[in-house]
Formats: sequence, structure tokens, C-alpha cells
Amino acid sequence: MPASLSEQTEQTRAAFISALPEDQRNTVGGAFAELMASSVAAGASNIGDRAADFELPNVRGGRLSLAATLEEGPVVLSFYRGSWCPFCNLELNALQARLPDIRTAGARLIAVSPEKPDASLSHAEKLNLEFDILADIGNRTARDYGLIMTVYESLRPLYLQWGIDLPAANGDTSYELPVPATYVIDSAGEIRAAYVDKDYTKRMEPEAIVAALRAI
Repeated sequence: MPASLSEQTEQTRAAFISALPEDQRNTVGGAFAELMASSVAAGASNIGDRAADFELPNVRGGRLSLAATLEEGPVVLSFYRGSWCPFCNLELNALQARLPDIRTAGARLIAVSPEKPDASLSHAEKLNLEFDILADIGNRTARDYGLIMTVYESLRPLYLQWGIDLPAANGDTSYELPVPATYVIDSAGEIRAAYVDKDYTKRMEPEAIVAALRAI
């Protein structure tokens, strides 16, 4: 059996941490502990809430609004950090693999990140992603959903060492990212299933997404 998404992300996390020099491992561990002790995403949108509407650029051209999309049926809305994030890439690949089931359930899959459209488009083409990728420049929509986190200053030099230039990728100097989250939204705009975890290595299993869609 193929590994579940959670198994894949855990293996990736363990391999990443074990490969770090001790000083970097300590810095990452300290920042992660601080994040987990924080109130980040404590007020995030959740089951039973009305999904905040938005209209964002589609990296393949044009703009897409949630309200107009919901007129056609349910929506699976996934917030991810960016193409540089290995856990996000595992999630996007897993979502692509279950896209036929999501569509069979009558839903549309929308993924949102703060990356500039050109970078997101190149990444979508590289991974052969067939669903909508939207650019949430400035994290305005992520903020409406209560998903904002800020990369700690202690980590910023490490990000650059790892080749991750967030100001260049996102077009601002805020170092803000969305907490990864997945919402299953019915055609009336109500959130029927939600997965929000400030532990950015964890994601909603596609099987749970499909099950939530089938229950609508």
C-alpha cells in the first residue's frame, strides 16, 4: 500500500531534522517549540462557520471568486505555504492523485498560497497540477480565515541558507505565511470539514477530504 500523506510528511520531517547541523537543529527546535506554545491560528475559521469570500488571481490567468465557484458546487480550499515547502509539495501531489474522486463528488479543488503568480505557475506545471492555484499576495485571504503566522527572526537567516528567499517569493518583507489548512465548503458557503494545524508538517488526509465531500 502507498504510504499515507501523514506517513510521507513524518518521514520527510525526520529526514530533514536529522540532516541538520546541531546548531541549526537547536534553532529550528526552539522556534518550533515557540510556535506550538503560541496562540497562532487559535481563532481560525472552523466547522460551522461561513467561509469568507474572496476573489484572487488564478496563476493560469483571470481571477476566481469563491462565491461564483460555490454556485457550481462544493469547494475544497487548501492553504499552503509555498512551492519551496516540501510538506506542501507532498500535500499537493496527494491532492492531485485524488482529484478524480474530488471531482466525482461534484467539488472543485482550489489551492492558495502567498507566492507570486509566476512562481506558482511554474511549480504547478512542474508537478502537473490540474486544479486551481491562486495567488494570495499579502496573505489577505489567509488573514480573513485567521491563518497568519510569521517566520521567527531566528529562522530567517537559515531560510536564506536553504535557498528560501521569502521576500522575493512573496513580493513583500513581512515574512508572513499561512498556517496550512484545508476546508471543505458546501454550496451554501458553510464549512463542513476543517483541518488547521500550526504544526506545518501535518496536513489533512485526502481520504478524509473525499469522505467529507461524500457526506454533504
